[in-house]
Amino acid sequence: MPPNRRAGRKCPCPQRKPVLHHHLTAAPTSTAPTLLLGPSLGTTLDVWEPQLPALSRHFNVIRWDLPGHGGSPASDLLTAPVPTLATLGALVLELLDTLRVDTAAYAGISLGGAVGAWLAAHHPERVASLALICSSAHFGPPEPWRERANSARTKGVGHIADTAPGRWFTPRFPAPPHLLNDQRRVDPDAYAACCDILAGLDLRPDLPRITAPTLVVAGRDDLATPPAHARELADGIADAQLVELPRAAHLANVEQPEAVRDALLGHLTRNHPGPVASRGEAARRAVLGDAHVDRARARATPFTARFQDFITRYAWGEIWDRDTLDRRTRSVVTLTALVAGGHKDELALHVRGALRNGLSPDEIAEVLLQCAVYCSVPAANSAFAIAEQVISTYPDDDEREQADH
Repeated sequence: MPPNRRAGRKCPCPQRKPVLHHHLTAAPTSTAPTLLLGPSLGTTLDVWEPQLPALSRHFNVIRWDLPGHGGSPASDLLTAPVPTLATLGALVLELLDTLRVDTAAYAGISLGGAVGAWLAAHHPERVASLALICSSAHFGPPEPWRERANSARTKGVGHIADTAPGRWFTPRFPAPPHLLNDQRRVDPDAYAACCDILAGLDLRPDLPRITAPTLVVAGRDDLATPPAHARELADGIADAQLVELPRAAHLANVEQPEAVRDALLGHLTRNHPGPVASRGEAARRAVLGDAHVDRARARATPFTARFQDFITRYAWGEIWDRDTLDRRTRSVVTLTALVAGGHKDELALHVRGALRNGLSPDEIAEVLLQCAVYCSVPAANSAFAIAEQVISTYPDDDEREQADH
């Protein structure tokens, strides 16, 4: 029996049917750990579709809908005397209990992330690791949220959905119609109640209580929860890792799906390790991308397959997956070594990997400038040209590579 689950997947007792609508995607192995995915306000469990295939290779993934969203009824939220974040947290605990899950990894977007932070602070035994995507410990002044709540109650949510693209995405990104349609179908009173929760939410005193290994992901163009909110989370939670994504707004996992997927896989597989081979495969894919790894495996012959196995088990499973250094630091070391060795093809590959690991273009430039002093000026000159080419097309070339694949 997996250590994080009681016997069985679902409770046969009708009286314990969970209030929250949910969907479970089982991993290929029955011993896989459980991962709970929380949505943003105005979205449904479908918001996680871009990351679902990769995550479900390693986890039993449970996605859930907020009350009044998707398939979840609004009743338990609307009948609460004063709905709070604890109200939502209690519904998630009820879901875990009904599915007989003792402990799970948790990743949540915005309000869904705040629910995970509340659970990690108040029920630490239930949260094995935590990822907060475009979330916050407090979502700004209460007045705008109360105004939006009043607007939802009096005018419905259609006009709110019409303005959602400007809050969710950067101007260059076309809003997926199905996400907007999901918001138009949200129960207006439940949406308003969630706005009231956000108006009164302040998790800042709770952050020091969170002991679960935590990843914080921010979109640099996020107007709803700007990067400063993410930094406050990362500063308040002990040893939290922070990743800031360029060209991403509030639904960063939709706008930059590969970057969020890779950050999540790196964090989650590091804290929920499987066998060395599978850890190495996950780390290799998180840093280099699925398309590159799949091409390398497709080109393997019986003669070279042993090297593919070696590099996956040893370089990625034993070295890259060690937790003494984080992956950002390992990218810095790797870039330096490749510049010193003159390995230009591998340098381009690992510049892209460094961006996936959260290094900014400015930080990469500083690494190469350091190399100019300690490796050689000609080597750094070549490295700057290679890195500039990769950075100028990232993440567009990465997304195109994945699509072509």
